[in-house]
Amino acid sequence: MVTDVLVIGAGGAGLAAAYEAAKIGRNVVILEKNPQPGGSTSWSVGSVTATNTPHQRSAGIQDSADAHFEDLALHAGALAPRDNLKLRRILVDHSSDMLQWLINLGVVFVGPQEEPPHRVARMHNVVPNSKSFAYHLTRHCKAMGVDILVNTRTSGFIVEDGRVIGVQAEGPDGRKRRIVARHGVVLASGDYSGAEDLKRSLASEAVVPVEPVNPTATGDGHRMALAIGARIINGDIVRGPIMRFIPPTRRNLVQRLPPASAIARPIAWAMKHLPQKVLRPFLMSFLTTALGPSPDLLRQGGILINQQGRRFTDELGAPAADVARQPNKVAWIVMDEAMASKFKQWPFFVSTAPGVAYAYLKDYERNRPDIFHRASTLEGLADSMGVPATALRDAVKNYNASPERGGRPALNTGPYYALGPIKSYVVFTDGGLLVSERLEVLDGNDAPIPGLYAAGSAGQGGLLLEGHGHHLGWAFVSGRIAGRNAASSPATTTVSSTPVSI
Repeated sequence: MVTDVLVIGAGGAGLAAAYEAAKIGRNVVILEKNPQPGGSTSWSVGSVTATNTPHQRSAGIQDSADAHFEDLALHAGALAPRDNLKLRRILVDHSSDMLQWLINLGVVFVGPQEEPPHRVARMHNVVPNSKSFAYHLTRHCKAMGVDILVNTRTSGFIVEDGRVIGVQAEGPDGRKRRIVARHGVVLASGDYSGAEDLKRSLASEAVVPVEPVNPTATGDGHRMALAIGARIINGDIVRGPIMRFIPPTRRNLVQRLPPASAIARPIAWAMKHLPQKVLRPFLMSFLTTALGPSPDLLRQGGILINQQGRRFTDELGAPAADVARQPNKVAWIVMDEAMASKFKQWPFFVSTAPGVAYAYLKDYERNRPDIFHRASTLEGLADSMGVPATALRDAVKNYNASPERGGRPALNTGPYYALGPIKSYVVFTDGGLLVSERLEVLDGNDAPIPGLYAAGSAGQGGLLLEGHGHHLGWAFVSGRIAGRNAASSPATTTVSSTPVSI
């Protein structure tokens, strides 16, 4: 099989690369190992941080790429000296055009929302959900003739005369095939949050057992690139373990809404003009899906209980790592009435989505009955949780008597509550292949590997993306650049000129 440009991965970065390559007039094939496009982009909250946007202008906000560049250093904190400043410059310089491009494709945003230490509001949130990105990009790519081959895995690059000309792949029928590209290959395969071997070798043993948010982010592209001499930068930076409530087994209203613009625009209008009291039920159906519990739940006296009914960690230490080591990697937060009463109103919230809303205990009781437990006795609570009653009772008794709980209150006022199961997750890994400003993958001598480009998490190249909305922003910015450059590179003379045949 032969094409002009070959893209590995149909997440945000891959779809953006394919769009730009097809826009130039190239034949494009995308290989996606999952049953449908979307990748980690569709698992995200859906925030994109950008400057000089229509939303900012409408709100009277004056902003600049230079200010954004400076504020990214504040987000990075102590890690700032490790940032790739050339890629940071590319991100901020292209963010305005990138957001407008998404809007032109039909993606609808609300905002901007504030997120310190950004000096002004820059965070734009997609509506109705993050599947909107893949929905609109896939639609436009297909309209331009892009072939998206799903359930197709890649196992290695084909290199001839030092140039990457394609990949070895396996289709849904199990048949091996050789797919080559005349102009270039774009690697947009995501991160390695689900790859135990890469987490062990690049980060630490502590994050190896921690599950990924996206279970198919298994680092395939990273391994393929390492095999031909590429380098991974900042491989030790892992966002996790982070505790989150398990997702509901059934999709709620917000998750079921189709991401068509005709539906998204009225939602955006309502979020801008309707009062919070009217919007709150809609927002809560989103906010109580699979977000993390506030640390205040533990600071104010909540204790972590595992499936055996035992308290297993110091809640004020590093509990997220310990959750991942428990039976079935699950835990519950247990509290009494005195503590629970605090989490019914500000300032003690259970969870939040930045710039959207706060969720309290009553919201979880209403929207997530599958993880909300309440009983007049600890025995009744244990029955609701599905843990041994004797062990839970002993755990609470020992906690109350322990001098190590310090200033945290004892749990002795019924009724009793539990939220969970919760799990610990690796949300993403920041280790990306070292790339040039053209998004060419570089080898050990910092020279481009001919024919190979990388975008998104695979092409992060040492860029630090702290704060909400920067990973998605980089996916789209880098994908567009990599796609254009791959499509514009001279055609190799070693590849047949036969048109692609699917």
